[in-house]
Amino acid sequence: IYCHLSKEFSSTSSTTAVGTVTSRVTRNGNAVMEKDLLNHEDLAGDRGMVDDIFDETYREKEGPKPPLRYVWRNIILMSLLHLGAIFAFTLIPSAKIQTLAWAVVCFMVSALGITAGAHRLWSHRSYKATLPLRIFLTIANSMAFQNDIYEWARDHRVHHKFSETDADPHNAMRGFFFSHIGWLLVRKHPDVIEKGQKLDLSDIKADKVVMFQRRYYKPSVVLLCFTLPAVVPWYFWDESIVISFFIPAILRYTIGLNTTWLVNSAAHMFGNRPYDQNINPRENPLVSLGALGEGFHNYHHTFPYDYSTSEFGWHFNFTTAFIDLMCLLGLASDRKKVSKEVILARKMRTGDGSHKSG
Repeated sequence: IYCHLSKEFSSTSSTTAVGTVTSRVTRNGNAVMEKDLLNHEDLAGDRGMVDDIFDETYREKEGPKPPLRYVWRNIILMSLLHLGAIFAFTLIPSAKIQTLAWAVVCFMVSALGITAGAHRLWSHRSYKATLPLRIFLTIANSMAFQNDIYEWARDHRVHHKFSETDADPHNAMRGFFFSHIGWLLVRKHPDVIEKGQKLDLSDIKADKVVMFQRRYYKPSVVLLCFTLPAVVPWYFWDESIVISFFIPAILRYTIGLNTTWLVNSAAHMFGNRPYDQNINPRENPLVSLGALGEGFHNYHHTFPYDYSTSEFGWHFNFTTAFIDLMCLLGLASDRKKVSKEVILARKMRTGDGSHKSG
């Protein structure tokens, strides 16, 4: 679904298709490279940012790595959270169907706060959202409780710009456990902090909705991540307070965290690389299914400015369908989309050949 006809290199159309001049992407390797670089420049200029595009000039510092410094508060809290989630699983047979349905609704809403909000809108500026939509996504983001939007977007831009290096907050080269949850249990590598401080985050600071959330983040999390999900089943259909707290709040929150973390871990290790075999991120349909479309990760790291994070539209991609619906309702616009010609040229030039077998 598109609100208007696609217009190339336009900042006012609902969908901006990029790089449809076929003759310039099929001549030879040098021309393909030239066109790919041109696309980065065009999209970066249109979005007003380049800080989510990989920095080829970065070099890791020589010498021994800094020692691990454990964050025991996080270790204890994450351990208790996952123990609570295990207990919540035992309560599922005793829960009312309305409670289970409410938990699914809370999961979907909170996930959109990350996928459509912190990720595609604020980290990558791959589409534009009106004030009502930004408010909704901010509320959903607080329900997700994965750091406030400002901090999430900052760390994610660093992740893209310095992917799989010491400056990557959840560097997958340090192993599955580290990239999944371990990075939250230790102090950040000094390069992550250093590079994060040098990013241009003026666009995020200028968003009053984001900065309002940052100012009142802790009370918003208490209210939206834990209190609201627990109170609704208890108040409206007399669910027991234990089940109301542990399933829609604790279990839903824990599953939401792990589906997001799988994008950092599994989608950087398991799957094919049809767009760029020279980078670590992979295409992982199972992660996409759980993370509402975020598992098409080889594509996303190749074309970080595409609002769909995939070339396949709504396929295993609930977030893309949501953004398209918001556009239809007039709440979103200016979606950035890479042209089929550029995608095919990139597959031919740097892909692993897996696209030929479907």
